[in-house]
Amino acid sequence: MQVGFTNDQMEKFIRDNLFSDEVIDTISENMLPIESLMAYYRCAIMQVETKFKVLDEQFSLQYDRNPIETIKSRIKSMEGIIKKVRRKNVALSLEAIEAEIKDIAGVRVVCSFPEDIYLLADCFLQQDDIRLIEMKDYIKHPKESGYRSLHLIVEVPIFLENEKKMMKVEIQIRSLAMDFWASQEHKIRYKKNIPEDERERLAVELKEIAEEVAAIDGRMSEIRARINSPEYQEQVNASKRNLVFPFSGPIAREILDSIEAEEEDEEE
Repeated sequence: MQVGFTNDQMEKFIRDNLFSDEVIDTISENMLPIESLMAYYRCAIMQVETKFKVLDEQFSLQYDRNPIETIKSRIKSMEGIIKKVRRKNVALSLEAIEAEIKDIAGVRVVCSFPEDIYLLADCFLQQDDIRLIEMKDYIKHPKESGYRSLHLIVEVPIFLENEKKMMKVEIQIRSLAMDFWASQEHKIRYKKNIPEDERERLAVELKEIAEEVAAIDGRMSEIRARINSPEYQEQVNASKRNLVFPFSGPIAREILDSIEAEEEDEEE
């Protein structure tokens, strides 16, 4: 008595049953709500990115500097969502997933200096259509690994054809130095086939490097504060005057006043 299917019979069974119009229609009907939800998250990311780009442009016009170096975004993969559903024991419904998993949409804002992080976060959160759900400050309170970043979970509105929908987005704001460390740490820590004792040594070394990177961030901020101070600017202006006019007298003073007046007119 023959048991099981031959390869040809198995292929015919799959084509006649699993590839039938009814099955394909059922799969499509069930995938549509998932695809719609992912599209809503992509729209939410675009909203957040636009808000930060507008802030960066405003700072460029008003203060002649751009606090934002890069803006990156991502949607959590379906595999990542399923793993989190299992780990957090979330109910198997789109409503539960949307309510319980808060980092499906993610935006990372990389700043030049640590103080820009809080400045941008404050400006962003002051906008009246943003609702802060959760804030975790891993800069003032770094993780055990040495990781530093400011994490915000917010709700942002997206405007659809006939409704406004609030969507959750995770925002990470960090400095260039913090981003460098986090990127390298992820590549090193999650390499496969690393012996356990070596993992422990790596953790210690990476934490030490995180402290060094934080110290460099602090020094760079101190340098910027110093060169932006009124006292420093006065010294620079005085040096320019002495360099151009190393002599004194009424004629030199008249020429210098004329140049300074022209510079003021150009600024206006």
